[in-house]
Amino acid sequence: MRYRIKVRGLLDPGWSSQLAGMELTHAEEDGIPYTLLTGIVADQPALFGILDHLRDMNLLPISVLKIDEEE
Repeated sequence: MRYRIKVRGLLDPGWSSQLAGMELTHAEEDGIPYTLLTGIVADQPALFGILDHLRDMNLLPISVLKIDEEE
């Protein structure tokens, strides 16, 4: 399944390999910077592994969305 995870702050794209190869893009909303992690996640344990890794990095997830393949 394909997911989009939004986290507060700007995460260096070099972390992609540590986060299951997710694509990292930066944006800003209401003056607050955030990073979108988008990519294929094999299963629920893999998703929780990514979220655990973000927690260990002291990053605050804002949202986790399952998205359609064509988005």
